[in-house]
Amino acid sequence: MPLKKAARSSLVDQVVSQLGSLIESGQWPLGEKIPPEPELVEQLGVSRNTVREAVRALIYTGMLEARQGDGTYVRAQTDFGAAMERRLQKSNVLETMEVRSCLEREAARLASLRRTREDIQDLRDSLAKRDEIFEKSDNLEEQVKADIEFHNAVVAASHNSVLIDLYKYMSKTIQTSISSTMYGDAKLCEQNNQAHHKLVEAIINQDPAASVEAVRTHIETASQVALQKEQKEGQI
Repeated sequence: MPLKKAARSSLVDQVVSQLGSLIESGQWPLGEKIPPEPELVEQLGVSRNTVREAVRALIYTGMLEARQGDGTYVRAQTDFGAAMERRLQKSNVLETMEVRSCLEREAARLASLRRTREDIQDLRDSLAKRDEIFEKSDNLEEQVKADIEFHNAVVAASHNSVLIDLYKYMSKTIQTSISSTMYGDAKLCEQNNQAHHKLVEAIINQDPAASVEAVRTHIETASQVALQKEQKEGQI
């Protein structure tokens, strides 16, 4: 079949590409509201309908989310991330914990082999911040944020870009699973905290087996806390 001349991209496609680039690069961060429609029209030099169609296309992919009466927010950094998030939303907490276990065990193993001086400092800083917030604050949102920042530091120390991206794409679902493991039996929560410290120590000591074991303990303990919470809520 003979080739045909490629058609020029439509204005809508061009706007979708520009907005998508802003999202993927992080210039429009996850969870942030994008500029209002009139501002986008002025900056892009296109019609209101063109902007509206482009935004609608990104909402359809899942990268943007429209909130009635509020505005449009960044939901995922890529259409792949959005698709993964939609799939993960259909899973329960224990299924998510199992997937986390797979990713975090390999991340910890690689981190123990590849960590740099900068990684060690990042891990120590994020762990200290997590400890401080858990000790001084009862704010669940702050605790979840501190915990996921710690786990992101561990994954970042793996220096595997695909693994880092996969974990990032799961971030919203991971936050939900972390929220489900914050409160439970005091002894289990303390075991969970100790596992975080053992994980950092194992990575610093370049001990892959101990790193994987620390993650296994952490995930297993967190799963018990989540199960306790589900059982308790089921009795209410």
